[in-house]
Parts: sequence; C-alpha cells; structure tokens
Amino acid sequence: MNFLIIGGDAAGMSAASRAKRNAPDMNVTVLEKSMDVSYSACGMPFNIADPGREIEDLVVRRAEVFRKKQGIDLLTGHCADTIDTAARLVKGITRDSKPFAFSYDKLLIATGASPIMPNIEGNDLPGVMALKFLDDGRRLKNYLASREVKEVVILGMGYIALEMCEALRARRIEVSMVKPRPGFLPWMDEKLSAVIRQTLEKNGIRMYSGRAVERIRQAGSRLSVCCPDLILEADLVLVSIGVRPNSELAADAGIALGVKKAIRVDRGMRTSDPHVYAAGDCADSFHAVTGEKVWIPLALRANRGGWAVADNVCGKPVELEGIVGTAVFKVFDLQVARTGLTVAEAGQAGFSPAEVIIQARSRAHAHPGSSDIWVHMVGDKKTGKLLGVQMVGQEGVAHRINAAAVALHQKMTVDRFAQTDLAYSPPFSPVWDPMLTAANQLLKNL
Repeated sequence: MNFLIIGGDAAGMSAASRAKRNAPDMNVTVLEKSMDVSYSACGMPFNIADPGREIEDLVVRRAEVFRKKQGIDLLTGHCADTIDTAARLVKGITRDSKPFAFSYDKLLIATGASPIMPNIEGNDLPGVMALKFLDDGRRLKNYLASREVKEVVILGMGYIALEMCEALRARRIEVSMVKPRPGFLPWMDEKLSAVIRQTLEKNGIRMYSGRAVERIRQAGSRLSVCCPDLILEADLVLVSIGVRPNSELAADAGIALGVKKAIRVDRGMRTSDPHVYAAGDCADSFHAVTGEKVWIPLALRANRGGWAVADNVCGKPVELEGIVGTAVFKVFDLQVARTGLTVAEAGQAGFSPAEVIIQARSRAHAHPGSSDIWVHMVGDKKTGKLLGVQMVGQEGVAHRINAAAVALHQKMTVDRFAQTDLAYSPPFSPVWDPMLTAANQLLKNL
C-alpha cells in the first residue's frame, strides 16, 4: 500500500510514524512544503523570551531520524498544489521549481492552519510578522537580534498575543496591544478576565480595545499602526488575530468542508472521499459535550488524529470521541485555563446554563505561598450536567483543569463531580479543593 501524507508536522508525522510501526513494509511518503518537521510551535514564545536559546531547540525530531531510523520517505521542500481524487494522484512543485507527482492508495491531508493577516495597507512591510511556523520564529528572533527593537505593537489579544507580551517584556521591550472589538477575552467571564488585564497592566502592557487598525505605514526606520483616533509607533508589528484552516487544497479537489471551512471528517478522520483522510488543524472535530461539529485547533488532537488515521489505514478500526476544548496558557505569573462550554455557548447549544464564580486559595489555610484561584463553573439546569470550567490563578490551575476535562468526557453531573475524591495536602490544596467548592456552590443554582 502507498500511504501518502501532505504535511509534516504534528498530525502528519504522528500518522507516518505509527503507520510504520503498525506495518513496517508499508510505503509511507510525506510531502512537507517547508524544511521543518516535528517541532514545538507552542514553545516559540518562551524560546523567543531568551536571546541565548537557539530556535532549533524546539525541534523534537529531525527529518533524518524519520528517514533513517523509521524508513519514512520524508520529502521536505515539496509543496502539493493539486489532488486528483479520480486518479488518486497528488501533484506539486519543489523548492527548486521541479514538478512532482505521487500516486496513493490512501491519502492523509494534514496541512494545518495559517495565521490570518489583516487585509490592510502595509501588512507586507518587512517589520510586520506573524508567529505560527518555526520559520516565523526564526525570522522574528533574527529580527530582534539584528536591530534595536524598543517597542512592539501586537494586533490581537488571543493566546499567542498574551504569551508574547511576557516574552517581549522579558527582553525589556515595550508592548502595546490593539484589537477592533471592544472588551477583553470575550469568551471569559469578566471577573476572571479583569484579573488577567490587571496583571498585563501591572507589567506595563498598554491595551487598546475597540480600535480598528486601518493601515500600517513605514515611518523612517519605524512603523506606524494607524487607527481612526490613535497612532501607535513601533519597531515591529506582530500580527496575532487568529488562524484559519488550510483547506483550500481539499476544497479544490471536491472534498467537503465543514464548520469554519475546515475539512469535514467523521469520527474515524475520513473525509467525503473514501480514500482520503484529514487530521490536525485543517480538520474539524466533534465536541464531546454537545455532539456538534466544531473547529478548535489543538496540539493533542492533531497528534491523536494522526494516530487514528494510521490505525484505520492499517486495518485497525479507530473512532475518536471528540474534544472539549481544553486549553491552558501563561500570562506572566498567571495560569489561565478553560475546558468545555461558556455560558453563551451552552445557551446556543440548547442547554439551560447556570453559573457560579468562586474565589478560593491554592493551598491550605495559613500555608505559606498560598495565592488566589478564581473558578467559573457552568452546569445545566435541566440535566444537572457539568458543562464547562474556566480558571485563573498563580498556581494550581494548569493541572486542576484536567479534572474538569475528564468529568466532561464522562458526562458527569455537577453533583457527581462534587463527590469526586480529589487529593489534599496543605502545600497543594485546601481540604475542599477549589474545584469542589465551585461545584458545591453551583449545585445551589441548579
């Protein structure tokens, strides 16, 4: 069998490696348009914060390892531009402009996602950058090393934008953030988002919500970010307004798209074509709470999806339950986490949401080093089910959220979750863990 994979990052290389483990004699070919494979994109802000670290530290496994140790025909610098599903053929062009064509018995599209660039004047100026791929990290880090950058303007206030605030401030760079919509972190309860905003402001981050950027102009050696009533000067502009699935290749081949134009897949990662699979940030998924289709790009989902594709291609049927959108990120000394549905999302999905916000402590009473934890918990009045949790705090947030994620996958009620036996020791938690306190308080509103 010829198993052909387009895309050599998380989903693609996970599928290739597992396919070779399952079936060592299988012909596995990977086409990757860049020269980089298998790297930690999520680690780039933390790497950029340290001028002494090489960006190459983020490479998990080099291309030669896949080729020599695993027998994968990994072809970097190969950009696929056409899928002929009738002939089962993928065509494209190499970095040195040579055309290629590969036939397949089974095909995996693992083309990932790309940063959204604003459709404004000046979005292509040399100092305007996004941060998604390893080569973006190289370019950004080289830019910071080769010139004196004192001020950066970040377009957007999402996960990467917030993590980059800390990275840039670690390098003594002034940071301003601007976005067109009013408010801050609209998916998060205002009480919790206010804690994050205060931390940003305490660390010198200037924030401008409700300001649409009309253009970016070159102003001598600097850049001007122009809003109707505001001009922000910068040495570098970082675009962080979101990502979109790279699904054009699939769409052009007649393969069906789903929510937010991601490639539509079933629980076995099959597309509308019986010989073609899709996985990673280019594909949609099922939400384990609502059962509906969603597009939430997640690193774990990409790797797990690649495994599932390989198993199915090798005759070991696998179906994935879905995701609950669990995510965590760091904002200076704060940990911010979420899983499941917000109140608004729960209402849109047909639930009757009830919510509670509690402020607790990360450690036992009077234990040194304790800090505040805020928990926002959502449940359903009709069924009593737990629907979602958001948390903010200086410690104990990143791993606590996993308990709620497991509860959501198990479709637990709030009452049942309140009865779970969570660990207690004074350095790590009060007797009543903040999660249990939130659940007990939420029960009063159900």
